[in-house]
Amino acid sequence: MTLNVGVIGTGMIGQDHIRRLTHVLNGARVAAVTDVDLERARTVVDDLPGAVVHETGQDLIVDPGVDAVVVTSWGPTHEEYVLAGIAAGKQVFCEKPLATTREACDRIVEAEVAAGRRQVMVGFMRRFDPQYRAMKSAVTGGEIGAPLLMHAAHRNPSVPPHFTSEMIINDSAVHDIDVARWMFDDELAAVTVLKPRTSSKAAAGFHDPLLVLLELRGGVLVDVEAMVNAGFGYDIRGEVVCEDGAVELSESAGVVVKRAGRHSGRVPENWRERFVTAFDLEFQAWIDAVTAGGTTGPSAWDGYAATVACETGLAALHSGQRIPVVLRERPDLYAKSAAQEEVAP
Repeated sequence: MTLNVGVIGTGMIGQDHIRRLTHVLNGARVAAVTDVDLERARTVVDDLPGAVVHETGQDLIVDPGVDAVVVTSWGPTHEEYVLAGIAAGKQVFCEKPLATTREACDRIVEAEVAAGRRQVMVGFMRRFDPQYRAMKSAVTGGEIGAPLLMHAAHRNPSVPPHFTSEMIINDSAVHDIDVARWMFDDELAAVTVLKPRTSSKAAAGFHDPLLVLLELRGGVLVDVEAMVNAGFGYDIRGEVVCEDGAVELSESAGVVVKRAGRHSGRVPENWRERFVTAFDLEFQAWIDAVTAGGTTGPSAWDGYAATVACETGLAALHSGQRIPVVLRERPDLYAKSAAQEEVAP
């Protein structure tokens, strides 16, 4: 069976996923696309035999020729399309964020609960990265003892001029927020944001880097260095310190060469290079699960929890205070959250 996928949003990430679905993965084809820029959508569909362009996302969702929906449009539009996908009874893959506010995520969770089954997977691809999965296996396996704390870093070489300090939390640190919940099978209790000396590369009024301190309910602390003007490359780091040992990500996605008394390795240039395998594994898992009649991976609850944590982080950024994370009661539908699910790589 071939899964007919409709893609809403043909910008940079949308086109990357269309390439992935068309040329890399098995079991799916892109049957329809749409975008606020219809000319761009028409250009994309030129390379997709048999695919159609729809005027709106709503038209694409109700198309009987579309089995499942991928949402890669602008963040504030996600709620509308995810809710429409749930109403149509179709499985939805939604790039992060699930929605941009706590209230919008609440409405999605309520709609899915009313439908009585999970229909949404949120695109937190780090859960599928082989390095992160090996780290989690070492932590949950118990061979290095109980986890105590985690050090993380998210360093971008540069960002567009429109990028703000708030986006460091909503667009960059959000991945580390989700990793923390998933890594330790726990919810966040509080967020503190500290402002180190500002980089001279940052625009006026732009606090970069930030140090985000995450407290989990079970007592584990996670510190995240979030920097978006690093210059030298896309550098993602992580180390979990436990009672009897530690486990950390390798320096890069590549190899380290040792020669003539020196060692050197490649630092990825961008997120595509570092996480290409994670994206591929993520989408293949989603295709396989949907074809089998369900879904997998990060749930609408995970998307809700991440958005609430980001809102809390923004309050901490602006106030300079430690702010508690307040979550609604988790519905029974998510009793076993995707943070605890094993997804085959």
